[in-house]
Formats: sequence, C-alpha cells, structure tokens
Amino acid sequence: MGRVNKPRMAMPALVALATLAAPSAGLLGAHPASAAPPSPAAAEASAAAKAPAAAEAPAAAKAPAATEAPAATSPSSAAKAPAAPQGKAAHRSKDSVLVTGTGQVSGKPDTLSVNLGVEISAASVADAMSRANAAATRMRDALVKTGVEKVDLQTSDAGINPQRNDKGDITSYTVNQGLTAKIRNLPKAGATISAAIAAGGDAARLSGATFLIEDDAALLAEARKKAFADARAKAQLYAREAGRLLGRVIRVSEETPSYGRPYGQDMASALKAAADSAVPIEPGRQQLSVTVTVEWAFGKA
Repeated sequence: MGRVNKPRMAMPALVALATLAAPSAGLLGAHPASAAPPSPAAAEASAAAKAPAAAEAPAAAKAPAATEAPAATSPSSAAKAPAAPQGKAAHRSKDSVLVTGTGQVSGKPDTLSVNLGVEISAASVADAMSRANAAATRMRDALVKTGVEKVDLQTSDAGINPQRNDKGDITSYTVNQGLTAKIRNLPKAGATISAAIAAGGDAARLSGATFLIEDDAALLAEARKKAFADARAKAQLYAREAGRLLGRVIRVSEETPSYGRPYGQDMASALKAAADSAVPIEPGRQQLSVTVTVEWAFGKA
C-alpha cells in the first residue's frame, strides 16, 4: 500500500485565518443597518447602568449652596437701634403744637322734612295692601297738589305684620307704608301737612318732622373760618407762653359738621300747629358747628 499523506497545516495557520476574518467582521459591523439588535437582557443591564448616573445629576443640581453664617450682632448695637415712630407718636415727636378749634354759626331752616305714613288692618293681606296703597296714593297726590315736588317725596318703609290671638292663630294682617316729604315752602307747611293727613283719612300717620338747612354752603364757610381762627389763637397763646414763634401749618383735619336742634319753637308745637292750617309753623333758627384740628410747627425764637 502506498503511504497516505496527512495535511501538514499547523495551529498557527488557523490563528492567522481567524485574525484575518476579525477585521472583516468589524468592517461589516460599522454599518448600522446590518448591526444585530441587543438582547433584552443586555438592554436591561445597560438601562440599569445608566440610571444611577441620571439620578445623580438632578440631585447634584438641587444640592443647596453652603449657607453663609449670619453676621453676629452685638447686644450693644441691637440695643442702640431705636424703633421708628409710628402714627400719632411720629407727630408728637415733632417740634410742634396741636390744637382744636370750634366755630359756631346759626341760620334759619329752609326745609321741613315730615315723616308721614299709612296703616291698614284687614282680614287678608290682599285687602290690607289694596287699602293701604289707595290711602298712600291719596296722601301723595295731596302733597303734590299743595306744592311739594315729586323729587322731594320718598317711600321710607313698608311692612306686613300678622296679628295673632292668644292661641297664636292669625286673625288679621296690618300693612304700613312710610312716606317722607320735604316741604320747602315753610309758610304753607301747616296747610300742606293738614291736606296730606285729611287725604289719608283714618289710615294716615304722622310720626315726626325735622327742620333742615339745605343751602348751608355759606354758613359752613363762615363756621370753618371761625374754627380755624379759634385754633390759631390757641396755638399762638401756647407758642408765646413757650417763648417760641409759630411757624407753618403741618396738617389740618375736620370733623363732620353737626347741626343742633332748631330753637324758637319746639317740634311738639310744630306738629300741633300742623293740625290747623290757619297756624303757620315757625322754623326758628338752627345752629351749625364745625370743629377742626390744626398742627403748627414751632419757629426759631
């Protein structure tokens, strides 16, 4: 038999072939379209590896900067800082004088405000309302007929109240309506009120009247002048006694003007006179008062 020749390729030749094949695989892997997708296990491992790094970034961004230590304040410097004056205390700390002055004047009322009304009781609300409305309309028409302007008439109140017996059962209903009238023709005020009450009949009511000074602009101006002069006289007195001069005005405030009751005829007499149209109502005179508070700065002596 002839001798069979065995392959003589050694191990180094196989390694060389493997080495030559490796770069070709790398070159093929450079193309994304031919790259094999990673396995699910590999994707989970990659995400787990990246998670801590992503979490650390916001934590590092949110970490507060080192807080600076507050500057130490010595007790002596804190005690020396005075509190800023507030409100009236700030004004009192000024080198000034604060006084109050009052001015009073009197004038003759030019208007009489009368509180009229009607009151009706009936077994039903509808009946009471109907009769009350009719009586109030008659009174309103009578006032207008005697010279009262419609703009000077105003409904002041209205109500419906049930009337009950001892057992608590409703027996009737009472309806009331109020009407305020401003009478500017005072010499005819008595006749005007009498006409309104006569028109309302037994349902008519008269609960009061008040004298007014509607045109009080001139009186208010005079009262304010007197109030300021009174305040200045007091301030000058205090400045003189203190050996100082009176400087500029710092501030002025005024209280709401007040009106006193008319004198010369009381309201009871006025209402009594109103029942008789032949007796005129005398308004007398009414006092008006203004109070001001003024602060002056002291000047140099």
